[in-house]
Amino acid sequence: MTLYEQEAYRELESWKAQIKIRPSLLNHAAKSLQNRINKWIPDKVHNVITITIEKMVKGVLFGATYTTNEARKDSSLQLREAFVKERIEFYRKTASAEGAVTGAGGILLGLADFPILIGIKMKLLFDIAALYGYDIKDYKERLYILHIFQLAFSSQQGRIDVFKKIEDWDNYKKTLPEEVDKFDWRTFQQEYRDYIDLAKMAQLIPVIGAAVGAIVNYKLINKLGETAINCYRMRKVSSLKILKQ
Repeated sequence: MTLYEQEAYRELESWKAQIKIRPSLLNHAAKSLQNRINKWIPDKVHNVITITIEKMVKGVLFGATYTTNEARKDSSLQLREAFVKERIEFYRKTASAEGAVTGAGGILLGLADFPILIGIKMKLLFDIAALYGYDIKDYKERLYILHIFQLAFSSQQGRIDVFKKIEDWDNYKKTLPEEVDKFDWRTFQQEYRDYIDLAKMAQLIPVIGAAVGAIVNYKLINKLGETAINCYRMRKVSSLKILKQ
């Protein structure tokens, strides 16, 4: 194992330990409040939001929205991650600029930021998967991308639940539905919406919206990039263990 790989796996173990931390009293209180708010929202509204997010994400993941990059073959982890970090930086700047423009445009443009940002996030995950050598034409690899998205943008308890699935991906993917329509979209959209609600609502406020949009989008992409790197590092570690057996 190279020095770079040793450091990468130390970072991975530290990240895994943070993911596994049980929700604090503050986390529980915040989640409880959000759950109460969600109960006040009529089911019809939840259904509309669920369907909207489902269509948006499925359109990106399983449609022809993006040209699929070829999986990168035979590269060291260090070289792969150099390219990955370059792509994260590119998308951080893109999302930050987009957030500033939509945030400066008032409520209507602020609302438009929501689907645009999802598209940017998914495109980043497509690029990262290919750079780590995974074929995203494979349906199960696209579901892995969906789980990375969930892991990055869920409550602490939600992250723990998703992490257990990702940590044992080779076995878990055998239980996944063959049809994406059977995926639990309601939980997906609710966790995602709850995670970004407070931060993104400030983007709709006049005057400060542009600054908030730029900063929040930058941080969200950074969070997603870090999560993706560690998720694919886990896959690499898992593959090495299988080869040694």
